[in-house]
Amino acid sequence: MEKIEPFSAQQLEAVCKVIGDTDRGLTGSEIGYILQDCKVPEVSPQETKWKRLFNALAGIQNKHQVGNHLIMFINRALDPVKYARDKDRFEWRRSELNVVLSFTGFSIREDGKVTRSTKETTIKGARARANSLKAALEDRKAHIEIFKYCREELLDENCFHAVLEAIKGVAERIRILSGLKTDGADLVNAVFSVKSPVLAINTLSSDTEQSEQKGFSNILVGLFGAVRNPTAHAPKVMWPMSEQDALDILSLISFVHRKLDGAIKL
Repeated sequence: MEKIEPFSAQQLEAVCKVIGDTDRGLTGSEIGYILQDCKVPEVSPQETKWKRLFNALAGIQNKHQVGNHLIMFINRALDPVKYARDKDRFEWRRSELNVVLSFTGFSIREDGKVTRSTKETTIKGARARANSLKAALEDRKAHIEIFKYCREELLDENCFHAVLEAIKGVAERIRILSGLKTDGADLVNAVFSVKSPVLAINTLSSDTEQSEQKGFSNILVGLFGAVRNPTAHAPKVMWPMSEQDALDILSLISFVHRKLDGAIKL
């Protein structure tokens, strides 16, 4: 392996925090095993995962004045064979590490190997390189419910199915909030009726507010009719979905969820 310049303490810490993430990072035993496999001495095994890893890698880097051990660790940690039954975890780790590594001139390929790349200088550029669709939604501050229903599709950069699952998520949330079990236009018309609503997005005490309720209902019916129904029934090859279209539709879905946040059950 070529001699790699040492990483800064900030870069090393950011990488270790991803690898040692409480929910999606490596376990303590996995960290210990890979450190041993890389011949990196343990310095503080009693520390939290990310600090334990940071201290070990910082120690070996300071001793040899190279950053090779960090790259070696990542290559072993992201060996695709280990993720044959857990693709989501692999993609999350790869995506988050790529955000950090992009500032150092490295990136992780789909085979889990670290390779040289051009350096990024901005957070926006780093996140865009790691996952353009998900990053763009995050930049737009999209509602958290979108990520809840189509996280896997966003990680796969699958615009078609991300939109489909996100709209299905809207219907499911309306069912949860209203207690009704129908779907599509029937569900929307029953729930957001002005005369006998199940949910209201305002007090419905004026013509303006009633008009807003009707308009919101029309938006939902339009989403189901113009987007969800075609994507649910037509083959993907017959209904192309560009990233720009997906972002615009997902932004509208985000708006819908924010309105649902304040909906009142009557």
